[in-house]
Amino acid sequence: MTTTEATATKADPTTVEDTTTTAGPDATRSRLPDPTGLYPELTALSAAVQKALRGGPVPQATLALMRLRTAQVIGSTYHGVAATDALRKAGEEERRITAVATWQSAPCFSGPERAALELAEAVLTPNPFGDRVSDDLFARLSGYYDTDEIWHLTLYLGHVSLFTPVALVGKPVPGRPPGKNYTA
Repeated sequence: MTTTEATATKADPTTVEDTTTTAGPDATRSRLPDPTGLYPELTALSAAVQKALRGGPVPQATLALMRLRTAQVIGSTYHGVAATDALRKAGEEERRITAVATWQSAPCFSGPERAALELAEAVLTPNPFGDRVSDDLFARLSGYYDTDEIWHLTLYLGHVSLFTPVALVGKPVPGRPPGKNYTA
């Protein structure tokens, strides 16, 4: 069995490339086979959305931090490992990666990063008492981001959320990139 060898670029720390083709030491297996055989358009769709978001106005590091926080909120090891690997390969400080779980009290995030992390949590966490994205949160976001940037954050969360059920139901193998992350 081999271990994962992941690489990410500074230009796009949210993309992790992995050449591993065998199961990890614990022989982790996915629950379902790769869905792209049934839905080949998914790969093109994801690539098109990633391309559209890659050159956007929000720093890729902020998006990668949001991706890690969404993985934590939804309880996805697959997304968590991918986001953590990408952040490390992009040169993100280990203390900031670790602190994403407790970002509210961590002193190492900027105001814009905090607003983005709060947005990620709000979108993914049910609120039985009102809007998930409150007017107060939107006002905080607007203090740091213009309309184009807020759309960028929103569409990024949409892209991540598109694959949330895939990760939670299909359980792709953590540490492997799309196309090599299913064993069933």
